[in-house]
Amino acid sequence: MSAAQPMHEITQLMQQHTDAWVMAVSAFGVLREDEPMSRHTTLGVGGPARWFIRPKNRDALMATMAAVPLGVEILPLGRGSNMLVPDGGFDGLVIDLSELNDSKFDGCVVSAGAGVRMGRFSRLCADHGLSGCEFMATVPGDIGGGVAMNAGCFAQQVSDSLTSIEVVLRSGELKEINAADLNLVYRHATLPAQSLLVSATFELHPDSPIQIRERMRTMRSRRSATQPLSQPNCGSVFKNPEGDHAARLIEAAGLKGFQIGGARISSQHANFIVNEGEASSADIVELIRRAQRVVQEEFDIKLEPEVRLIGEWT
Repeated sequence: MSAAQPMHEITQLMQQHTDAWVMAVSAFGVLREDEPMSRHTTLGVGGPARWFIRPKNRDALMATMAAVPLGVEILPLGRGSNMLVPDGGFDGLVIDLSELNDSKFDGCVVSAGAGVRMGRFSRLCADHGLSGCEFMATVPGDIGGGVAMNAGCFAQQVSDSLTSIEVVLRSGELKEINAADLNLVYRHATLPAQSLLVSATFELHPDSPIQIRERMRTMRSRRSATQPLSQPNCGSVFKNPEGDHAARLIEAAGLKGFQIGGARISSQHANFIVNEGEASSADIVELIRRAQRVVQEEFDIKLEPEVRLIGEWT
C-alpha cells in the first residue's frame, strides 16, 4: 500500500479485508454485528460489541480463531458474570462459548467444556457421587470463567481439583496445559496470551450423593441469606485484601447502600454492586472508583477489582 494512495482507496481496501474475514467466520456459527452486551452480562449493562459469534462446536471455535486477523481484539464470553463492558461498547469480536457444554465422566476424573454452567457441573458431579466442587453450586458463571479467575468460596476453589485444561491459541491450534503450569493463585490463572479456554479436567473424590447435595444446599442457603441474588449483580466486585474482607472495609467506610445513578452498593453485602434498573456502566465504574478512593483514604488499603473492566475507560 503506497503512502501516496488516496484515503478513500485505503479505506476501501481495509473494508474489503474486514468483509473477507467476517464472511469466513460467519460459516462457523451465529454471527451478529453491533450486539448489545447488556443482553449478555449479569449486571445487564454494556454497549454493543462490534462483532459477536457463538461457534457451534470446538472445531468451529478453532476455525474462528484461525480466521480472525491479529488486529481484531477477541473477548471470550461465558455467562458474563464477571465483566463490565463500557457504555460505548467493545470494538472487537466477542466469542460466546456457551455451545461448549459437554461433560465427560471417567471414574473420579471429570472433563467439562468451557460453556458448562458451574451450578450444573456441581449437580452432575453430585449425581455421580463425586465431591470437591460443591462450591460451584453457588457461583454464577461458567467453567471457562471459573478456571480463568480460579473461582472459589466456602474454603474451596477451582485449583483444589483442577488437573489440566485445553485452550485454543490465536493460530487455531489446540493445546493441553497442566494445572501446575497455570500459576493458580487467589482469583488468578495465567493462560497463554490471546488464547481461549476450551475445556477443563478435574480429579474429584467419591462421597455420598446425599451428603454432597446437603453441603450444596447449605452453601446456597448461606449465600442467599447474605447476598443480593434477586438483583442484577456481577458477584464480588473486589478481591479480599490479605487478612481482611473488602465488604467489611467498604461498610466501615460508610458506603454500604451508597448509590450513583442506577447503581448501588448493596445494603445486604457491601462487596456487591446491584443494578437498580437503569444503571449504566459508567455509574458502576464510578461506584468502584469511589469505594477504592474512600477505603484508601480511610484505611490505606487499595482494593483490587475482581470484576474485569473490558475495553477503554476514561
